[in-house]
Amino acid sequence: METVKGFRDIEASKRSIIRRIIEDILKKYNFQAFETPIIEYEEFVKGDNQDDEAVSDTFKLEDKGKRKLALRYEFTFQLKRLANNKKFPFRRYQIGEVFRDEPVSGNRFRQFTQCDADIVGSSLKDEAEVLSVVSDIFDKLKIKFLININNRKLLNEILEEQKIKDKDKQNVIKEIDKLDKLEEKEIRANLKKYNAESLIAIFKKPESYFKKYKSYSEIEELRKYCNMYKARFNFQPSLARGLSYYNGSVFEIKTKEIKETIAAGGSYLVNGVQSTGISFGLDRIEMLAGIKVENKKILIISIEQDKKAIELADDIRKKSNISCSIMYGKISKALDYANSLKIPHVIFLGQEEAKKGKLKLRDMKTGKEKMISEKALIEELKG
Repeated sequence: METVKGFRDIEASKRSIIRRIIEDILKKYNFQAFETPIIEYEEFVKGDNQDDEAVSDTFKLEDKGKRKLALRYEFTFQLKRLANNKKFPFRRYQIGEVFRDEPVSGNRFRQFTQCDADIVGSSLKDEAEVLSVVSDIFDKLKIKFLININNRKLLNEILEEQKIKDKDKQNVIKEIDKLDKLEEKEIRANLKKYNAESLIAIFKKPESYFKKYKSYSEIEELRKYCNMYKARFNFQPSLARGLSYYNGSVFEIKTKEIKETIAAGGSYLVNGVQSTGISFGLDRIEMLAGIKVENKKILIISIEQDKKAIELADDIRKKSNISCSIMYGKISKALDYANSLKIPHVIFLGQEEAKKGKLKLRDMKTGKEKMISEKALIEELKG
């Protein structure tokens, strides 16, 4: 049977390694792991940002009690509950599934795995630390990346200077954020509706031009602390991010390998407390990560030597870091199974091997076989 459009079955060996790498780095920065419900009350999910595109794409549900529910579309809104009565700074991370009822494209799915790290009660220094986390993770995963930065205060300051009407600001910001995604003439036409097409020329100016704005000082301070962490970023004055709750720095991490963003975040309020966070898209990272899944596996074929096979498998699992399973009976079927799973080594354990007190080890790639003692096998597997 086919899956629902936008949903997939996934062989998760590689992504489990990636998750472990991300978690290990986040723990080193003293982030605490949390889990939250996939289903929430619809009103809680909508929050104060009902006009945001991501919120409008929420999957809506109803239970037997006719309660209006929804699948979480992200983790950030759930921080309102998690952060209650916590000591600040509250540093949390979460890895899990989120859902959006939106059109499906090449690297965009309706169920995807998000990895979030947030600091509730943050400063610009904490924002620099979050970007250091980004650098550490992508360096470890061998992904070439570029961190783009802007500040929503700076963006608002420019809109004020250009006398953009308050009622139009959110729509104008949405159009500006597309400058690196759509053709300029399309954005110019859309901005013309709000008498805001002059903004395009401003956002083409060099970084030195923006020093005249008061809010640019936050970009400078952020860069100062990022340099201390050896985390480099590119200033992109048109960057806005789609969610309206951002109130300071916004981050977007890109790569030349795919057009989509691979991580993004920024600063916002949680229960009135200044906070900052970053979100990684595990599905896209999996496509890019330069890591290999170690294929340290072995299959024992028991030829009427079940007790010895079970004892051997138990020894291998306890004394080495090799994955091990047993198949019983027909040799040809077992070898086909090993080939289908690309298991590199097979052990034959039959009457002849039992008499000699040895095992027959086959290299499935070369077809070569050798007789080996259990002790020597364990030592070889350890290596």
